[in-house]
Amino acid sequence: MLKIGILGLQGAVREHARAVKDCGAEAIDVKSIEQLEQLDGLILPGGESTTMRRLLDKSGFMEPLRAFAREGKPIFGTCAGLILLAKRLSNQEEAHLELMDITVERNSFGRQRESFEAEIAIAGVAEDKMTAVFIRAPHITEAGENVEVLAKYEGRIVTVREGQFLGCSFHPELTEDNRLTAYFLQMVEEYKMIENKICN
Repeated sequence: MLKIGILGLQGAVREHARAVKDCGAEAIDVKSIEQLEQLDGLILPGGESTTMRRLLDKSGFMEPLRAFAREGKPIFGTCAGLILLAKRLSNQEEAHLELMDITVERNSFGRQRESFEAEIAIAGVAEDKMTAVFIRAPHITEAGENVEVLAKYEGRIVTVREGQFLGCSFHPELTEDNRLTAYFLQMVEEYKMIENKICN
């Protein structure tokens, strides 16, 4: 069974864990650096990105997360997690993990009271559309040449993949539609297959 971590410093950890379990994998609430070693993949949940960065710095997670990525293990960032993954942030803000070749603008769909749901199609995931919950959502203003754009909403990029990294502007864990989580688990399965071939 795949072991999928959800970074448990802030955000919708319980909801992500439910989605992971519903897709047939084991969900682990990650609160210590040591737990990273047992994981096949990791989800960076939504929350408040500046608070999450402060907690990451305080707990010493920044470099271990980069090391996790260097091993080739898949990482899925949702909402604030997407902001953490980006190599660049608009308005000349300092970037965080700097793992995905994207530029992200924070709160680009409005503040908390302007949260909304929308039906969006996601290439390879939900061609027939799925409900996306946007809460103080960012969007991707620029994507590098190796970044695959999977979904847009009103002309703005809201879902991307770059190799082992998956990111979205919204909260897929807040609906009963687990197709995007299942897509991430498929990415993890692919990584495991490659890892096993290398080891053998």
